[in-house]
Amino acid sequence: MHGFSASFHNITVNPFGLGRKSRQLFDEVWRKFSGLGQISRTTFLDDTVLVREEVRAPFCEFTIPGAQNTTVLVVGATSRIGRIVVRKLMLRGYTVKALVRKIDDEVKDMLPTSVELVVGDVGDSSTLKDAVQGCNKIIYCATARSTITGDLNRVDHQGVSNVSKALQDFNNHLAKLRAGKSSKSKLLMAKFKSEASLDEWDLELKNRYKVLSEYDDTDDYAEFGWEEETKSAVFTGFVSTRGSYVELSRPLSLPLGNTLGRYEGLVLSVGGNGRSYSLILKAGPAANRSQSKLYYARFNTRVGYCRIRIPFSAFRPVNASDPPLDPFLIHTLTIRFEPKRRRPVDDSADEDDDPRSFRLTLGYIKALPTGQETDFVLVSCTGLAVDPSRRDQVLKARRAGEDSLRRSGLGYTTIRPGPLREEPGGQRALIFDQGNRISQGISCTDVADICVKALHDSTARNKSFDVCYEYLDEQGQDRYELVTHLPDKANNYLTPALSILEKNT
Repeated sequence: MHGFSASFHNITVNPFGLGRKSRQLFDEVWRKFSGLGQISRTTFLDDTVLVREEVRAPFCEFTIPGAQNTTVLVVGATSRIGRIVVRKLMLRGYTVKALVRKIDDEVKDMLPTSVELVVGDVGDSSTLKDAVQGCNKIIYCATARSTITGDLNRVDHQGVSNVSKALQDFNNHLAKLRAGKSSKSKLLMAKFKSEASLDEWDLELKNRYKVLSEYDDTDDYAEFGWEEETKSAVFTGFVSTRGSYVELSRPLSLPLGNTLGRYEGLVLSVGGNGRSYSLILKAGPAANRSQSKLYYARFNTRVGYCRIRIPFSAFRPVNASDPPLDPFLIHTLTIRFEPKRRRPVDDSADEDDDPRSFRLTLGYIKALPTGQETDFVLVSCTGLAVDPSRRDQVLKARRAGEDSLRRSGLGYTTIRPGPLREEPGGQRALIFDQGNRISQGISCTDVADICVKALHDSTARNKSFDVCYEYLDEQGQDRYELVTHLPDKANNYLTPALSILEKNT
C-alpha cells in the first residue's frame, strides 16, 4: 500500500490527465491482448483545447453496418466542419482518407493518425486520381480561402466538378473490371464514336398543322451527321415555320434480358449552344406498341460539353390523363428541338445567335442504375454569413458547383447550412427547408452529423436542402417543418426531415 500511495501522489491530480493515463493504459493492454489497434487517444493542441481522437474499434457502439467496408474521402478535412466529420467517421468505423494541400506538422496535429493523408488540389484534376482510389463515398467540406472570384471558381465550382469526375472515372474503371456486371454500372444506350453509330437514328422535320414535303417553300432544315474534323456526331438545323419542330429518334436496343426497370434516369453527354431541347420517351407493352404513351422532359444546354442528368421521375406524360412513366416499358427515345421564338432577336444577328438555329453535339446516352445511397455529400452555404458586397459572387460559384454535381450522375446530397457556430451539437431542434428562407445559424457539429448520417440514408439521395436552428417565424411568413434533434446518437432525425422534401433539387 505504501508503494502505491507514493506513486499515486507523484501524479498531478488533473481529471483530464487521469482520464488520459487510464485510456493509455487500457489501450496498451488491449493492443497486447488482441492486436486490433488503438481505441482512442486524447491530445492537447494547446493549453485550453482538448481534442479526443476516436479510432475505429470492432466493439464500438457507434459503429454502423457496412462502415468497415466503406472508404470515405473527406475533402477539406482541416476545415471547421471537416475536422469534425473525420472524427465522426472514425468513431463509426469507416476507413477515412483526407485530401490536403500539403502534409506538415499542423495538418498532422489536426487529424487522427489513422487517417490516410493524400496530397492534392481540387483545382488540378491531375492530382485527384490517387485521392479517390479505393473510395466509395466523398464528403466535400472545402471552401475558398477568400472571396476573390478566381479562388471561388477554383474551389467552389471547378473543385466540385473535378472531384466528382474523378470519382466517376474511378467507378467506371471498376465497372470495366467487373465487365459491367455491377449493380452500380451505367447501361450504355448509345455512344456516338463513328459514322456507323448514327445508322439507327431517324431524323424528321415535322409540323403540328400540316404534313411537310420537299416542295414546301420554307427555310427550315435539319441534319444529323458525322463531322470528320471534330470526330463527333452533330444534330443541327434551322426551324422558323410556325408549328415546326425537328425530332431525332431511335428504338432502344438493350442487351437480352435487360430493361430500364432497374434504372432511375438517363445521363447525356452533349455539347450545345445554349438551346433548350425535349427528351421524349415512348413507353408501352411489347405485345402491342399501339398502346404506347409519350413522356417528355426538357433540358438546357450550354456552350461546350456537359453531362445532363434526367431522372425518370422528371418525365411528364404528353397526355395529362396518362399514367406516370414506367421505365420497364420504354422502347423508343427521341430528342426534339422546337424553338421558343419564331423570329430572331436582331435581324442583323449571326445565325449562331438566332434562337431558331440549333447545334447539338452528341457524346453518349447512358441509363443510371437505381441507387439507395448517396455517393457525394457537398457542404454548400446559404450566403447569410457572407459580406453582402460579395454575396452574389460567392453564391454564383457555389450554385455552379452544385449544378455540376447534380449533372454528374452520382447520387448526391447538398447541404446548405446557415451561418456556422462553434458550439456543441445536438442541443437544439433543426429546421430543414428548401427555398432559401432560413435565417438562423447552426453548429458545425450538427452539420457534420448530417453529413455522416446522409451517407446511408436513402431519403437524402439526390436532394438539396437548407438547414439551421429552430426559430419562431415572423408574422405573415410561412411556418416551417420542425424536426426535433435530440442529443442521442441513435435518434434518426434525418429520415423524417428529408422525406417531405423534393428530390432532384
